[in-house]
Amino acid sequence: MKLDTSHMRYLTAEDFQVLHAVERGSTNHEVVPTSLIHQLSGLRSMSGTGRCISDLAKLKLISRLRNASYDGYRLTYNGIDYLALKTMLDRDTVYSIGGPMGVGKESDIFRASDKEGTAKVLKIHRLGRTSFHTVRNKRDYLRKNAKNGVNWMFLSKLAAAKEFQFMTLLYAKGFNIPEPFDNSRHIIMMAMVEGYTMTRLKYHKNINIPKLYSDLMNFIVKLGKSGLIHCDFNEFNIMIKNSLGAEESNENDLGFLVIDFPQCISIQHPEADFYFKRDVDCIRRFFKKKMKYEPVADPTMLDVDGFGDGYKYPYPDFHRDIVREDNLDELLQASGFSKKHPSDRALEEAVQSMRDHEEEEEEGSQDENLEESEEDYDEYYYDSEEGDSEEDGDSDTDSLAEENEKIVEALTTGVGNLKMDKLGNYILEEEEEESDEVENSE
Repeated sequence: MKLDTSHMRYLTAEDFQVLHAVERGSTNHEVVPTSLIHQLSGLRSMSGTGRCISDLAKLKLISRLRNASYDGYRLTYNGIDYLALKTMLDRDTVYSIGGPMGVGKESDIFRASDKEGTAKVLKIHRLGRTSFHTVRNKRDYLRKNAKNGVNWMFLSKLAAAKEFQFMTLLYAKGFNIPEPFDNSRHIIMMAMVEGYTMTRLKYHKNINIPKLYSDLMNFIVKLGKSGLIHCDFNEFNIMIKNSLGAEESNENDLGFLVIDFPQCISIQHPEADFYFKRDVDCIRRFFKKKMKYEPVADPTMLDVDGFGDGYKYPYPDFHRDIVREDNLDELLQASGFSKKHPSDRALEEAVQSMRDHEEEEEEGSQDENLEESEEDYDEYYYDSEEGDSEEDGDSDTDSLAEENEKIVEALTTGVGNLKMDKLGNYILEEEEEESDEVENSE
């Protein structure tokens, strides 16, 4: 899609107010009524709003829908381009726009520069093209937001914001990706990559093909250990640098950068194994067909730091090589992410199954042991009651009182029939004599 910014310098502040009002109204209206545009713009007179609407329509920044039941306008891609670029201009992140660098199935790439003249790249998301109408069904974060009445511009802004989040965090973690600078609506500004896509790699002979193959496979594994899967890792989304810095100088290793991240998913996604294998197979297929390079397994090798010739494994495997080391999928809320770790879910399922099994056993044995348990309980309960009857209690109390009276009488009369035990208690000698007689008789 053509990006013509020549009219931006002639637009007034009121024009951008009206254009922004149309954008705000588009969140709830497919065609924004003229009265609502005037209300959202904040302009005083309706005539001023009408003049701005007329100028914007002539520049094709907004369009009027034919056969509409009411007077209204809707935002065009040119209009949202102007709004995004105006925001970047206000932030001083972009100063000039150059020509196009490439056109993809879902985005356009343009040259740009900042105030210092440093070359940059603008990636403008253009979801909704005829060849890419199924994008909503392929990406979870778009499908759940793509309801009736949601237009492609909203999905383009959502995809750009998602990709900028991925790029910002991945660049901070040291991944080989272009440096992101700014994001506004459906546009991302990133560093310029002086190089070419890997599709042109066959025309450049002076490159260490086995090392490049191993580095690309290591990138997939490193990304997986961080919790993410690229899902579109192929020769079109890998940039080969023309040259390296002085600290990385190597005539046979020019390095690479990976682009295009809005479709990344979590390694906890139900189909993570499938997408990981598809990324690996894309690289294997390219090197086999274009570079005539196909490494084979060599069990005699012990080196597992890479993949291909000279290493133990020719390519990575999801279940063997992916061991979580970081939680980027959690930080970015990637598609398929669950807050609970798979091991936690497995543990909960195991514990729950044990609980269910125990409950079933208890329910099954409850009826069998019900009568037996009731008989045991009744026997214990009634036996204890019989032992603690009122008659036994009264007899014990009477004998204790009678004994105390005898001890008091012996103390007052001075009769020497008392003896003191180790604890200092008085004991009648008659009781001990009786007990001795009983023992002797036995």
